[in-house]
Amino acid sequence: MLDASCRSSGYFILTYIVATSSLPVVFEAQAARIVHICRTGDLPAFLAGLPAAQAAFLKGAGFAAKAHELILLPDEGGVAAAVLGVGRHCTYLSFGDLPYRLPEGAWRIAPGGFDMGQAVLGFCLGAYRFSMFRQPRRVPASLLIDTGHAAMLSQAASIWMARDLINAPANVLGPNELAQAACDLAAACGASFNRIEAEALAAEYPTVAAVGAGSERPPVVALFTWQGSKAPENAKLVSLCGKGVVFDTGGYDLKPPSGMLRMKKDMGGAATVLALARVIMEADLPIRLAVRIGCVENSVSGRAMRPLDVLQTRRGLTVEVGNTDAEGRLVLCDLLAEASDEQPDLLIDCATLTGAARVALGPDLPALFCTDPGWSDTLVQAGQDVVDPLWPLPLHGGYDSWLDSNVADLNNVSGKSHAGAIVAALFMQRFIKAGLAGGMVWAHFDTYAWNDSSRPGRPEGGEAMAVRAILAAVTKRFVVTE
Repeated sequence: MLDASCRSSGYFILTYIVATSSLPVVFEAQAARIVHICRTGDLPAFLAGLPAAQAAFLKGAGFAAKAHELILLPDEGGVAAAVLGVGRHCTYLSFGDLPYRLPEGAWRIAPGGFDMGQAVLGFCLGAYRFSMFRQPRRVPASLLIDTGHAAMLSQAASIWMARDLINAPANVLGPNELAQAACDLAAACGASFNRIEAEALAAEYPTVAAVGAGSERPPVVALFTWQGSKAPENAKLVSLCGKGVVFDTGGYDLKPPSGMLRMKKDMGGAATVLALARVIMEADLPIRLAVRIGCVENSVSGRAMRPLDVLQTRRGLTVEVGNTDAEGRLVLCDLLAEASDEQPDLLIDCATLTGAARVALGPDLPALFCTDPGWSDTLVQAGQDVVDPLWPLPLHGGYDSWLDSNVADLNNVSGKSHAGAIVAALFMQRFIKAGLAGGMVWAHFDTYAWNDSSRPGRPEGGEAMAVRAILAAVTKRFVVTE
């Protein structure tokens, strides 16, 4: 559906906007073998309904219908069919390792007591491999589907797109390339877009400029606006801001070598925002959308910001730089200030912001900070419903004074070692407080954006966390009428 590309300053042609035609699905197949699905509790009835020879084979193999247990059923010509165990509960992840465990060729999943759309989503997400520099060792199996799964295919392609962006190395994906990917997406979806750079960026987004000053590759802010074809002029406005730090050395507060190993993923918040924007636009939700991406590299040079520098911000507040490695909140604060001045109904930012959130919640749970308890509950419940979990943390005002500075309006870090994720969120809240009085809701997602190891549906590498949860919550609040 969508396809666009941009050329980096190096030697690679980068194609970021993954077309749904790239997904391992087919709509016609001369022959497609079948995958049977079996829950643990349904095993006796399932075996009774099979031909005697196949039932005997499964019993002899000790098949117990445990989660991700796959048995290939033979016949005279080779593999005739397959049986997948899903344990007690079936989610999209139940189908996530089928593409590379099934033999190549077309397969169809036998209908049963599960959502076929979830099977399509899980199959497609499990088939992803980062292939910019080398092809996967084998071709995944393909899934025969009907034409009623456009929404799941859009979600899968959008998450593939985000994974490609996060997995791309920083020598290939710089601030310019990330900004261009955002503009390409906007153009493909009929959105109005713009790039802010050079003198205009320094004037409009001074903290973004300060973070990017140390790099040879100048920072860019990419922004676009879109309105659904059925959205009235006064439709709900959803504003998205993403941290797009393409590589983070830590600046003069330099990270140790081990701390830099995954810092190409520090633009994971921007990739998540772009994936979310894409699924919203492709679904043609009846809302208005505003997207801002701060594309920057935090590097070290004679031009880089220093510890104890004092920065001006778009909001007019001055910020003392207590730590140059706390740059993500500086990238976001100017974007949030501008976005909140537009008084959106919902303001969302996504960022790989703090190690403290990972210490508290681990790699799989994005931390959610939200100014509205009802919206927080909606987001958390939506995450549970679509198996895209979130976990709420408090915007505890008692820690706000920890950001006090003796020389500026506030510091970008606290002098205390506690509650790092909360303090970062409180810092950013300072820049949107005026907007909150008008009824705007702000939700901040502190995400890891990475899978440390491969699991069904979640291959090792970049990951777009919270996209489906936010989509479900926005749809419930702003689209579905009961």
